[in-house]
Amino acid sequence: MQLVLDIVSWALILAGSFFTVVGAIGLVRMPDVYTRMHAASVTDTLGAGLLLAGLMVQAGLGLVTLKLLFILILFFFMGPVATHALAQAALHAGIRPQLAEDRTNRLEESETDGRQS
Repeated sequence: MQLVLDIVSWALILAGSFFTVVGAIGLVRMPDVYTRMHAASVTDTLGAGLLLAGLMVQAGLGLVTLKLLFILILFFFMGPVATHALAQAALHAGIRPQLAEDRTNRLEESETDGRQS
């Protein structure tokens, strides 16, 4: 039974670590504020959620699991609220999202500038 719990907990921990690393890479690679916020919210919600779930399975029933559950609930409620508030503040400040058309036009312009040089 302990072997099954170890396998499940390590699978959850590794999956959470994977989503955290992917979210961190997304933070660096994404082109604008809004897509970066999306990458950060994936890291907060899915990565941290899976990590905490794996830690809860590893800890077993007890006070530590209850504390981890409270942290998980805090992440699930406060992360999306903070991301939404940040997006609203960015919109209010006049930061416009980059659309696919904007990126296509910018790529075409850079190709045209490269040929003229």
